[in-house]
Amino acid sequence: MPKRIQPLTELQIKKAKPAPKEFKLFDGGGLFLLVTPVGGKLWHFKYRFAGKEKKLAFGAYPIITLAEARQLREEAKKFLASDVDPGEVRKSRKEELDAEQRTFERVALEWFAKNEPVWSLSHCNTVKRRLNHDIFPVFGNRPIAEIRRSDIISLLKGIEARGKVETAKRIKIYCGQIFRYALNNDWIEYNPTADLKASDILTKVEEKHHAAITDPKKVAGLLRAIDGYTGTCTVKYALQIAPLVFVRPGELQKAEWSEIDLDTAEWNIPAARMKTKQPHLVPLSRQAVGILRELYKLTGSFKYLFPSLRSNQRPMSNVAMLAAFRRMGYDKEEMTTHGFRAMARTILDEVLQIRPDFIEHQLAHAVRDPNGRAYNRTAHLAERRKMMQIWADYLDGLKAGAKVISMRRSEK
Repeated sequence: MPKRIQPLTELQIKKAKPAPKEFKLFDGGGLFLLVTPVGGKLWHFKYRFAGKEKKLAFGAYPIITLAEARQLREEAKKFLASDVDPGEVRKSRKEELDAEQRTFERVALEWFAKNEPVWSLSHCNTVKRRLNHDIFPVFGNRPIAEIRRSDIISLLKGIEARGKVETAKRIKIYCGQIFRYALNNDWIEYNPTADLKASDILTKVEEKHHAAITDPKKVAGLLRAIDGYTGTCTVKYALQIAPLVFVRPGELQKAEWSEIDLDTAEWNIPAARMKTKQPHLVPLSRQAVGILRELYKLTGSFKYLFPSLRSNQRPMSNVAMLAAFRRMGYDKEEMTTHGFRAMARTILDEVLQIRPDFIEHQLAHAVRDPNGRAYNRTAHLAERRKMMQIWADYLDGLKAGAKVISMRRSEK
């Protein structure tokens, strides 16, 4: 007899982690959850009709809950029992959907469900919050085909009036993507946001970059201040390692010991924690390995390199390093945790004259080869490993008071 499939539980689904290859979690009766390498969790119903195996998509978890997926499975089974293909029923219903029922909210939620598997959790939460708070109350229940350009402008100006200019700009982008999705599905005849520039209707706000110290003389002072920091040990270690690896603050803050290989001097950050949704490899200099070996004595038994003071089951707060900067006398207009990236990018290029594509790749920016293909995580690894050691040695020299090289390239 075939082995009986045990029904899924919410806990199993929540704990399911992405793997290099997609895999399935079966609930029974043809229903299964497909877990993709990028972390998506998609419901599918497998069935046979007229001698052919078919598959029906129910949507993404948690937009479609376990209970809702089971209900959809039972509805599909009822059609099969009546010798009706549920896939054809779905297709027919979609084609017959009346324009009055295709509201902006309905289309937006479908657009969200299609993108949710490839977005980070924080981005999903941000988009969902803005949809529910800023857009749906204004025209969410209106047929999307009836919404005009003037409606979008009125929405954006209303958000601007609350002092949320940057939010209005993001809302305009979301609306544009939703209308484009509807246009591509032939649900509307034109995109009311086409050629609509937020800069034409909203107050211009001076763009603010992450504060960063890029002058080598000031960098030397910052590095000495970090070495002399008398606050929490884990925060001090985080401050010491940050300039050596120049990853994004969240990537450092949530670093796990399982990602670190001190013997090979490598830090492998999984795709799920990267902004680019691509795995990233950080070669570790001798100095970085030395700091991490000391840190391991303190936190090596925990999951995170930099655990929270309140619970070692959670990572360090995202404001811990910012607070340390303030304690050392650096205000928010002078230096931020993100500033280590600008520091490395500027000095590696203008002082150490490292090839820009090596720098960009180590920053995990979108770098492509001459054929337009994205470089993989190990591209130029030997060169990047050398670059990271040159960078660490240079920082050591600054701290020791070495002669500072001019920021300006020498003329050839």
